[in-house]
Amino acid sequence: MRAAVYARVSTSNHGQDPGVQLREVAEYCSRRGWTVTAEYVDVGISGSKEKRPELDKLLADAKRRRFEAVVVYRYDRFARSLRQLVNALEEFRSLGIEFVSLHEGVDTSTPNGRLIFGIFASIAEFERELIRERVKSGLRNAKAKGRQLGRPKVVLDAARIAALRDSGASWRIICKQMGLTKGTAQRAFYSLPKNPARKVLPTNPISDLAAD
Repeated sequence: MRAAVYARVSTSNHGQDPGVQLREVAEYCSRRGWTVTAEYVDVGISGSKEKRPELDKLLADAKRRRFEAVVVYRYDRFARSLRQLVNALEEFRSLGIEFVSLHEGVDTSTPNGRLIFGIFASIAEFERELIRERVKSGLRNAKAKGRQLGRPKVVLDAARIAALRDSGASWRIICKQMGLTKGTAQRAFYSLPKNPARKVLPTNPISDLAAD
């Protein structure tokens, strides 16, 4: 079986050496009779980072079916969270790729390993449900206290916008006075009838009210 191995250390200092991980993983593959066809090593990359160049490359090569198994030293070297691990393993399973994490005993090529993966998946789903419930509870609590949820509504006075434009006000001045974006103000202005009877608002002369 063709195997890809992945290793990660968060720093090259303090004696951290990805070679330690790679040697143990290579020995495991040798015992299983698997051939290591690719090594992916991220050095100086924290596990909390969203993007890891070598891991991203591994995932891309997995989709190209360049190996049939992925072997890692520990699953926290591979995934930053249980949820990410489960998502990756689900994708590997859909691609027909096995996953082995030596120290946790996760080996999806064996019945016991698949059982452990199922437990991980259940825990990850439980965590997702807890998060969803906390969000819903927070929204209910905020609503009960009379808090307005979502973005505040913008009150548009298209007639006033038109009157300001007729008086020579620029879009910059109109937006500043009415607290609107230029796009919102212009949409309101152009939604008015073509020839409305506009009443120019009395305003103080402003020297910079030049039309755009």
